Amino acid sequence: MNNSLTTTARLLGAGLRALLVLTVICGVLYPLAVTGVAQAAFGAKANGSEVKSQGRVVGSELIGQRYDLPKKNPSDPDEAARPDPHWFQPRPSKGQGVNSLNTQYQLIVSGATNLSGDNEKLIQQVKDAKAAVVRDNTTPDFTVQASDVPADAVTSSGSGLDPDISPAYAKLQVHRVARVNGLPVAEVAKLVADHTRGRVLGFIGEPRVNVLKLNIALRELAGK
Repeated sequence: MNNSLTTTARLLGAGLRALLVLTVICGVLYPLAVTGVAQAAFGAKANGSEVKSQGRVVGSELIGQRYDLPKKNPSDPDEAARPDPHWFQPRPSKGQGVNSLNTQYQLIVSGATNLSGDNEKLIQQVKDAKAAVVRDNTTPDFTVQASDVPADAVTSSGSGLDPDISPAYAKLQVHRVARVNGLPVAEVAKLVADHTRGRVLGFIGEPRVNVLKLNIALRELAGK
């Protein structure tokens, strides 16, 4: 009987000591070590890849955000968003929820529409989006053809939060952005070229343009 109690007490003591040691290692030391290495070697990425403009954080280079005109009736939750023509626009974001705290980030849950390619709702969304892109980006000296509209201009990404657009979609918006902001087309086109990033390691992914960084550069150019 005594031996049994002694053995049980010894096992319980060993278990508690192991729990304490592992808690300190895995719950305190390891997180501190990982956080320290991340802050020292990858500080910007560890803090959310924040993008600053004029000394304040304006977003993350990893999360897409909309650039809309103010609502005509702010109290109407059903009023459709209207893209602000002064800015380059991101991909459509057809996700799974609305963030009422920060309307620049429309989605509260990252995700795709999960609509199949032959779904009538998706087909209509694409047709409507293509018509809007053609209408909004056609100017007196530049006509957008439906065949010129790239896929990323009318479809959302798998996450619904894609911060990048294709160079083709960015170039398609150049004339509209230049006209509305009173800027030379060549200067706006150069902004797009300067903010176009190539494939990772030369072969992974596709060339892309970060919309947030492009719009920050556009604001600086317009301010001059």
